[in-house]
Amino acid sequence: MKILLAEDDFDLATGIRVALQTQGMEVVWVRRIEEALRVLDTEGCDLILLDLGLPDGDGLSVLEQLRRDGARLPVLILSARDGLDDRLKGLDTGADDYMVKPFVLAELLSRVRALARRSYGGDGATFEVRGLWLHEPTQRVRVREMPVSLSRSEFKLLCLLVKRADRVVARRALEQLVLPNGQSQNSNVLDVHISNLRRKIGEGYIRTVRGIGYVIYQTAHTPPEAA
Repeated sequence: MKILLAEDDFDLATGIRVALQTQGMEVVWVRRIEEALRVLDTEGCDLILLDLGLPDGDGLSVLEQLRRDGARLPVLILSARDGLDDRLKGLDTGADDYMVKPFVLAELLSRVRALARRSYGGDGATFEVRGLWLHEPTQRVRVREMPVSLSRSEFKLLCLLVKRADRVVARRALEQLVLPNGQSQNSNVLDVHISNLRRKIGEGYIRTVRGIGYVIYQTAHTPPEAA
């Protein structure tokens, strides 16, 4: 399990990292909002431990952006804000759990394991096509059991293509996922993302249907109109 830890307190972050790593978990530690968003966009993760009082702003902004983008990966808030209103605001914004500092590391580990079990449970959001495995809530992808790191935009594209396997997805529908504010269709942003996806998951999955869009087939057979 890969965990993003957004915490600016060095001693606390060190203790959390060591505790999680002893449980076999991978931890990416950041101290600022901008770093957290960069990791989410370029690397992805399975779960976020999120401090609210970060040096460059309120950690809730990270949570708000995640939920706006439709990401459902678990978020556990770690905060010194112990008021009922603070806890309710965090949970209402989309957090899955809320722990008030100081806390016992054993309890943190227990809550992380509980969130992991819930996230990987039978949620009907796991898809597999020819060895390509995708779990929507956590935005995790594997190809023949090997993990693949995707940006959020790349994951959105792949998720839509996998959900509509054997059906051609129009280019415009895919562009709407990655082009901000209805950007011109002449942009090559989609082509760049598709190229990156092919490089990361392998050339045998995403097929181009000329003049229409892209498709992922359930079988390796390629119809004549696809390339």
